[in-house]
Amino acid sequence: MTKAIEIVKAARASDKLSGHLIRSQLFPDFFELHGDGAGSDDPAIVAGLATFHGQPVTVVTTSRGHNLEKRLAKHFGQPQPGGYRKAARVVKEAARFQRPVFMFVDTAGAFPGKEAEYAGQGQAIAQCLLEIGQAKTPIISVIYGEGGSGGALALACGDEVWMLKHSMYSVLSPEGFAAILWKDAAKAPEAAELLGLTPDRLLAGQVIEGIVPYQADRIKECQEIDQVLVRELAKLQQLTPAELLKRRYERYRKF
Repeated sequence: MTKAIEIVKAARASDKLSGHLIRSQLFPDFFELHGDGAGSDDPAIVAGLATFHGQPVTVVTTSRGHNLEKRLAKHFGQPQPGGYRKAARVVKEAARFQRPVFMFVDTAGAFPGKEAEYAGQGQAIAQCLLEIGQAKTPIISVIYGEGGSGGALALACGDEVWMLKHSMYSVLSPEGFAAILWKDAAKAPEAAELLGLTPDRLLAGQVIEGIVPYQADRIKECQEIDQVLVRELAKLQQLTPAELLKRRYERYRKF
């Protein structure tokens, strides 16, 4: 069995699958939407419209940036309050027009800066959870790298959550957990095991619906994601809005 800390390293690797490649491969006609409706446009969240196998969909992805300048602007993929408001806005719009939603998550967590806290980071995440959780349209989230803390949960609160084989999903980073519990961040490998943040452990605990089969080739990995989305979306679209919300409610109540 692969050690949890090895999964953590793979989830953080610079050469892993990117949100940009996912959009270009699965949604070549992606059209980006900007703004949160309250005066900001966080670049760490890239959201917009596309077609998926012939039907209109809404796509939301986290974005870390491709060079140092963009990574700094995007806070290395850590959204600010405006990013969560943007995500909630486009999901509410998708529900209004009965478009399915795909959320792709790779973030160490919400941006922890002072300005984000002043702008209401906690409230923005809570509102995002509330509004996305009540959206009457199928929502599938895919964690393709780091799934950290409330920053990831806010974008993984739909009907199903899937993970790539080399990704992680955790309430806290292993380093943060070790620093709090043992006052020693060097114990991160031990913390990673205790957190149960690997796809296998999370699937066994019924926290996620499935694991996307691993492919070393990034294009083939996108194809695997495509197959999962086609299959699972077809199942969800057989449900009425009332059935969808009831199923979603029961999914989170079991936790």
